[in-house]
Parts: sequence; C-alpha cells; structure tokens
Amino acid sequence: MDIIQPDKQLFADICQIIDAARSRVAVNANAELTLMHWHIGHRINTDILGNQRAEYGKQVVATLAKQLQERFQTNQFSLRSLRRMMQFAEEFPNLEIVTPLVTQLS
Repeated sequence: MDIIQPDKQLFADICQIIDAARSRVAVNANAELTLMHWHIGHRINTDILGNQRAEYGKQVVATLAKQLQERFQTNQFSLRSLRRMMQFAEEFPNLEIVTPLVTQLS
C-alpha cells in the first residue's frame, strides 16, 4: 500500500500556520504573566503593606511567598520573585502605562 505524501507547499503552509499560532500564544502568555506580576506587586504594595510598616511587611511577604509556593508548587512565587513584582509595580505604578508596554513584548 502506498502512502500518499502531502504536497510540499501544503506542508510548508501548515507549518507556517502552526508556527504563527504558537508565536501568538507565546506573546499572549508573556503579556498575561507580566500583567499578573504587576498586579501581584501592586496588590502587595498597596493593599497589604500600605507602603508602610517595613518590618511587618517583610513578615507578611515572606509568609505569603511560602503559602503561594505550597499552593502552586512552584518557585515562581518565591520571596525574591515577589520582591521583584513589588519593585516592578513600584517603578510603574500606573497600569495605564504598563498595559501598552506589555503589548510590545515579543
């Protein structure tokens, strides 16, 4: 029994469709992760810490990091990572500035 091979151009076109879709997924995923990081940092900075009480805040963030790591089984939410998220939100306090910048990520 002979196996019918697809036309080379058909194969190339399908590969291009798949590659383009994967690229869009990666861009969207990166944008969503960046926005998630900003929201986490912003929430910690404003709601939990109130930008005050440094010693209390350190304990809150350390405990939060441990809880998140246990809940999501990842180091993505380590104390160091949460501090970076907080710094990101502090450096860019306005979401209206962050959102257009995120769309430019590749």
